[in-house]
Amino acid sequence: MRWEVFKQDAPGKPHQAVGSVHGADPEHALLNARHVFGRRPAAVSVWVVPADRVLARTAEELAAEGPPRAAGGDAGQARRFHVFRKSSHRRSMTFVDHVGDVDAVSHEAALAAAIAADGPEPALAWWVVAADDVTRSDPEDAPSWFEPARDKTYKQQSAYGTVTPRRERGAAP
Repeated sequence: MRWEVFKQDAPGKPHQAVGSVHGADPEHALLNARHVFGRRPAAVSVWVVPADRVLARTAEELAAEGPPRAAGGDAGQARRFHVFRKSSHRRSMTFVDHVGDVDAVSHEAALAAAIAADGPEPALAWWVVAADDVTRSDPEDAPSWFEPARDKTYKQQSAYGTVTPRRERGAAP
């Protein structure tokens, strides 16, 4: 099963969608997310959500489909949704930033509420996630999960040399 990963770089900063991992269950996905996205120094929290439980819409999709309906197809009691938004292409590796929470009866209704409350800057993309679909790293585990990576340096891929096969160097096979 595929899980979307949201990472918080520092206390007070928003969680950001940083990629996806595979996992058999929420705990497995959370551990995979920690190993893949929490190895670098900047991380204090990781969330994972089943990918099929994320409502994602781009500005182009919203323009083609029209605005989402405030009254979604799921009749029932309102629940909490996390709203994520991408407003620029400046950080291409980060998909969307957590911009707030809304209470709604469906993903679509939460998206409609978020768009209605949004400011003048146009959004490039929106993601909506039900809060009860999120599996979170435990704040008490943060030191053992993330601090060991604080002294770990990071090299860009281009900093590593390449291996040239012997035949290309002119050596006899």
